[in-house]
Amino acid sequence: MFSPRKLTGQRIQLHPLELSHAEGLYESAKHQEIWTYLPNKIESLADMIQLLESALSAKELGSEYPFAVYDNELKRFVGSTRLLNISVSNRNLEIGWTWYSPEVWRTRVNTECKYELLKYCFEEFQAVRVQLKADVRNARSNQAIERIGATKEGILRQDRILHDGFIRNSNLYSVINSEWPEVKNRLEHFLKD
Repeated sequence: MFSPRKLTGQRIQLHPLELSHAEGLYESAKHQEIWTYLPNKIESLADMIQLLESALSAKELGSEYPFAVYDNELKRFVGSTRLLNISVSNRNLEIGWTWYSPEVWRTRVNTECKYELLKYCFEEFQAVRVQLKADVRNARSNQAIERIGATKEGILRQDRILHDGFIRNSNLYSVINSEWPEVKNRLEHFLKD
């Protein structure tokens, strides 16, 4: 059964995405370096509303489940992430469309988000596979995915067309259910403090 809900860590809360999150997310999305490797570029509140409407449409179709990321320390929304390419019959899905305000880069925010999402995927949804992708040029995102213990499977050539017309290649990573206990321990070790 696939039925996500609000997920809560020590520093973050993953709220099921709503249009009411648009203004708070837009405030965090104004740093243009966020959008370098993503298909969309957010330059206005209207752009953010359009991005959220697209995510919510995909949620209605059952192919995605988007979240707004709330930082308990900063007391505001600092980004967004999604469960996507959801296949209930095959019990697999992807974590993606993740972006954060640069002020939380290299903090525990991403680690906690990935921990809560993977924990939901493997322990509640009973996933057999969770995949993650990142632009091959995006060293920061690739390092973050590798840091959690995901296995690199290869490169998806010409996987996405970005907002500027660039056709990106994506590194493909996964965690499978037999690897989850080790990945979980690794993430819990990172989150100790």
